Amino acid sequence: MDSTINYIKSDLYRYCRKSSINIFLKQYFLNPGFRFMVWHRIAHSAKIKGKLFYIIPWLKLRNLKFKFGYDIPSETSIGKGFYIGHFGGIVITSKAIIGNNCNISQGVTIGYSSRGKKKGYPKIGNNVYIGPGAVILGNISIGNNVAIGANAVVIDNIECNAVAVGNPAKVVNLNGSEGYILNQI
Repeated sequence: MDSTINYIKSDLYRYCRKSSINIFLKQYFLNPGFRFMVWHRIAHSAKIKGKLFYIIPWLKLRNLKFKFGYDIPSETSIGKGFYIGHFGGIVITSKAIIGNNCNISQGVTIGYSSRGKKKGYPKIGNNVYIGPGAVILGNISIGNNVAIGANAVVIDNIECNAVAVGNPAKVVNLNGSEGYILNQI
């Protein structure tokens, strides 16, 4: 449970750079992304540890999926400091791996590819910004400090410190995500 609390604190820090019970309660009740991640962290921890009471956080997480439009299964591996920037429309496959300090905007899909050389699930590095409407598909790796532009469709690996835009996404420069990832842990 201690590591779950640390993950929740790291998420809270990303939203407001502070950590106290008052700030927690304020963010929990006013910020749907933070509330969703609190229950995701609890359900993920219970699932991993095989706790019998997993059903309670799973049911709460399922309720919040419908309420807020975030389809992020409890099995999804998400690093510390996860930040959901806007309400709704986020879909992430259960076997995706997401690093620390990741920002996800509305309308993002991180999904499985069922055919071809890239069959599998994405792995996303640390300090990654994913813009609105972006789609990341297949067994690809997104490096650290990457910025993915709005409505980009990423179907190939992206190197560290890159900025990728377009359909299919192409690297346009190596300025990375600096300035997009605030309150890093």
